[in-house]
Amino acid sequence: MEIKAAVIHSKDEDFQIETLNLDAPKTNEVLVRIVGAGVCHTDAVVREQMIPVPLPAVLGHEGSGIVEKVGPGVTNIEPGDHVVLSFSSCGQCENCLSGHPSTCVHMNELNFGGFASDNSHRLHQGGKEVSTFFGQSSFATYAVTHERNVVKVDKDVDLALLGPLGCGIQTGSGTVLNKLMPRPGDSIAIYGCGAVGLSAVMAAKIAGCSTIVAVDVHDSRLELAKELGATHVLNGKTVDVISEIKKITNGGTHYAVETTGVTPVVLQSVRALRALGTVAIVGATGEVTFNVQLDIMGEGKSVVGVVEGDAVPQLFIPKLIRYYKEGKFPFDRLVGFYDFEQINQAFEDSKNGLVVKPILRIS
Repeated sequence: MEIKAAVIHSKDEDFQIETLNLDAPKTNEVLVRIVGAGVCHTDAVVREQMIPVPLPAVLGHEGSGIVEKVGPGVTNIEPGDHVVLSFSSCGQCENCLSGHPSTCVHMNELNFGGFASDNSHRLHQGGKEVSTFFGQSSFATYAVTHERNVVKVDKDVDLALLGPLGCGIQTGSGTVLNKLMPRPGDSIAIYGCGAVGLSAVMAAKIAGCSTIVAVDVHDSRLELAKELGATHVLNGKTVDVISEIKKITNGGTHYAVETTGVTPVVLQSVRALRALGTVAIVGATGEVTFNVQLDIMGEGKSVVGVVEGDAVPQLFIPKLIRYYKEGKFPFDRLVGFYDFEQINQAFEDSKNGLVVKPILRIS
């Protein structure tokens, strides 16, 4: 079938909305009419080829929509279902089978390799293959995806709003609720107040953390963090973050979530922990030099990497929607909507910090 999709043909170029051909769903796949798609930093770094997905490609990995057709073997999803699309996993490796599909041993090839789970392509243009992203490519009017990517959601919530639950918002909230699992009364610092960081702030409030310190360099985002549950906010440009956190917490936080990937901030997140504290690294981070004795081992600290909030999307995303409906997780405060044709403006506004989480209304 013919679809409209936002295509990138070469590194750093703007998205071009073009006509492509999309294959019908095969065994264990579904066809989804995309209603909304979140704009994520991961899409931006792929466009810059910091993550080398084969080009040309259709990006987008926070899609939401309505199921139009299912392929052979699909039993739990049917036409008319409202769904959120999340990351790809094989469903068969040790990590998938033990409830950790976000660290599937085939994670990189399935999400960044450009092909479907059977190593073939679903998108074509002019007789040439076009890469799929995260097994969905949701910057398009329609997507074909494996049923493992699909999460059925309630029909009484704005479907266009829900796409970012499939990645960024799931990452921040899941890191707190699924991986760190702080106890009521614990302290936590969140470094970076984008969509991932602010989702972590809201999750920390749900978990009952008594001290929630948000760190950023934009006062507007710090103000929003305070409205969403942060008990203290620090502008990293104007204060000594480590010193201030140790004063606030009487020695350092029990936990931290580092979302920025900026080397000096990563070091702050470790050094502002108390003894036996744990920091979860969720931002794409390059080389960082630690003094292992002084920064980590000498005080029994832990540094852990977390992918996609260590979530099982089919279980965790409905939980987040329930929190939202109960007024405990107002992630709608983060978003701004754009028409599909405004995709390049949405990326620019995200980069400049004008909108925390842009969402494209596709259809």
